[in-house]
Amino acid sequence: MSVQDHRGHFRPTPGAEPIGRALSPWLRWAASAVWWVEHAFERARADARPEEDTRVRIFLVMAVFSVVFVGLGIGAVHAALFVEKSGVGSAGNPDALIRADLVDRNGVLLATNITHYGLYIDPAEVWDRALAIRELRRALPRIKSDRLRTVLFGERRALVAQSLTPSERAAVHALALGGISFEPEDRRVYPMDQSATFVIGQADSGGMGITGAELAFNDEIRAAGAVSRDFPLSIDLRVQGVLENELYAAARENGSKGAVGIIADTSTGEVLGMASYPQDSQVNRAVASVYEMGSVFKTFTIAAAVDTGRADMNTMIDASKAYMIGNRAIKDFHATNRVLSLEEVYLHSSNIGTTQLAVGMGGDVMRDYFTRFGLLAKAPIELRESARPIRPREWSDTTLASLSFGYGISITPAQMSAAMGALTNGGRYVPLSLRKGGAPNVEPRRVISEQTSLTMLDLMRRNVVNGSGTRADAPGLRVGGKTGSANKLVNGRYQASHAVGTFAAVFPTDGPINTRRYSILILMDEPQTYPRTGGFVAAPAVGRIAARIAPFLGVQRGADAWRDALGEKVPALEDVEGDGR
Repeated sequence: MSVQDHRGHFRPTPGAEPIGRALSPWLRWAASAVWWVEHAFERARADARPEEDTRVRIFLVMAVFSVVFVGLGIGAVHAALFVEKSGVGSAGNPDALIRADLVDRNGVLLATNITHYGLYIDPAEVWDRALAIRELRRALPRIKSDRLRTVLFGERRALVAQSLTPSERAAVHALALGGISFEPEDRRVYPMDQSATFVIGQADSGGMGITGAELAFNDEIRAAGAVSRDFPLSIDLRVQGVLENELYAAARENGSKGAVGIIADTSTGEVLGMASYPQDSQVNRAVASVYEMGSVFKTFTIAAAVDTGRADMNTMIDASKAYMIGNRAIKDFHATNRVLSLEEVYLHSSNIGTTQLAVGMGGDVMRDYFTRFGLLAKAPIELRESARPIRPREWSDTTLASLSFGYGISITPAQMSAAMGALTNGGRYVPLSLRKGGAPNVEPRRVISEQTSLTMLDLMRRNVVNGSGTRADAPGLRVGGKTGSANKLVNGRYQASHAVGTFAAVFPTDGPINTRRYSILILMDEPQTYPRTGGFVAAPAVGRIAARIAPFLGVQRGADAWRDALGEKVPALEDVEGDGR
C-alpha cells in the first residue's frame, strides 16, 4: 500500500509492511523496480516535469525492445550451438521415422532413403489451366491426365503426384507456372533392384518395415538411422549374386515350379546368400515353405547312430531283401541285394539300411536327435515369415522308417541349412542369422560330438567323390554333401510327377574341426525334366556355386586327400537314392 504526500510523491503507507520484506532479496528488488516504474509517470506529473514523463516513456519502450532483442539473440545463439537439430531422422526428434542405410557385410548399399517430392497445385492461382495441363504433361508424362484435370478444375489445393525425383521437381519448377508447390517426402529405395529382395524386404511410406530384414530389424534400423549409422546385414552381395544367377538358371533349365538356395557360414550361422525363385512371388520359400526332402535326412539318421555308438564305419547292415514292419515292406530304390557297410548305406542311399538304424535306436532317441538338430521347431532366424514344420504325431516303427529317409516330416530349407551346419561345424547348433556377426548372446548348443562331425564330413565327401553326389564336385574345393529326392503328396497320394530334388552340401570337408566351412543348400520344387532327383536337378548348381564363391570366401583350391585315397574303390553311382515308397 502507498499514499501520496504533499508533493505528490507516493510512499509506503505508514505502519504497513514494505513490499517483499518476507521475500528473497531478488524478489524484493524486482518488486521495488515494478513499484518505481508503476509510479514514475505520477511523480513526473506531480513535480510538474512533463518532459521527464516523455523521457520515461521513451526509456521504457527502448528498454522493452532491448530486452526482447537480447533475449532473441541469446536464444538463437543457444539453438545454433547447443540444441540438437530436429527434423527427419534426427535424434532430437523421437518421432522421426528415418531408417538407417542397409548395407551388406562389406558395406555395399542395399537400401537407403532419398528425398522425393509431392507435387501440389492450388487451382485458384493458375491463370491458364489448359496451358498448365499441356506443360505439366510434357515435363512429367507419368502424371495421370484425369488426376491433373480434377485438381486444376477443383476448388482447393490438392496433391497431384507423389515421389517426384529431384530432377523431376526441377523440370516442373522450370515451367514457372502459378499455383505449383512441392513438399518433401522421404522414400525408401533399393538400388540393387531385385537382388536379395527376399532378404532385404520392404519398408512402407511411413518408415516402418513390413517384410524381410526391414521388418525383422525394424527398431534397430530406426535407432541406427537416428545416429546416422548404417545397419549391416550378414549377406555378401557377391555371394548373393552368384547364388541367384546359378539358382535361377538351373530352375529355368529344369522347368521347376519353384527353387530355393541358402549359403551360410557354419561356424557363425551367418547367412551369406538366400534366394527364392520365382522372384515375382510373394513367398520367401527359404523360410515360409515346408517340404518333405527325402534322403538328405539319412545324414541325420546315420549321425545319430554314430553319435550314440550304435554304428561306426565297420558296421554291416543286411540290405539283401526288403525290411518288413508289419505288412509294410521297406525297399531300396536301386536294390543292391547284399549286406552293406555303413559307408555303402550312405553312398547307395539305402532305405533298408537307415530304417534298421532308426528302428534300432527307437522313437525316444530319434526324437531327441531331431530336436537337437532343430528339425521339430521353426528355424530361429530373425525373419518373421519363418514357418513351423509339419511334424509326426507319433513315433512308431513305421513312422521311424519314413523319418529315416525324409518322409513323414516337412521342414523349411532354413531348418535344413541350420541342421547341416550343426552336423559339419564340429557338432554345435548355431541359429541362422541375417545379422553381420551372427545372432548376439546365443550360446551354441552341443548336438553331436566332434568325432561324429568329422565322421559325417568324411562320409559326405566320399558321397561326392564316389556316390550319388558326383555332379556337385568342384575340383580342388573338397565339396561334400547328400542328395535328397521325394515325391509330393497330391490328393492323398504320392505322385512321381510332382517331386522335390535337393542337395545339401558343405565345403571344404577336410582340415581340423575348427576349419571355417560353408554350407550350400539347393532345392528344386517340381522340376519338369527327368530324372527329377536331387543329384540331377540340384547337385550341378552346387558345384558351380562353390567354384564361383570360393575366392570371395578365401577358400583355396588344394590337394584332395579323399579322391587320392578312394580312387576307384567304389564305382561312381548314378544318383542312387531311395524314394521312400
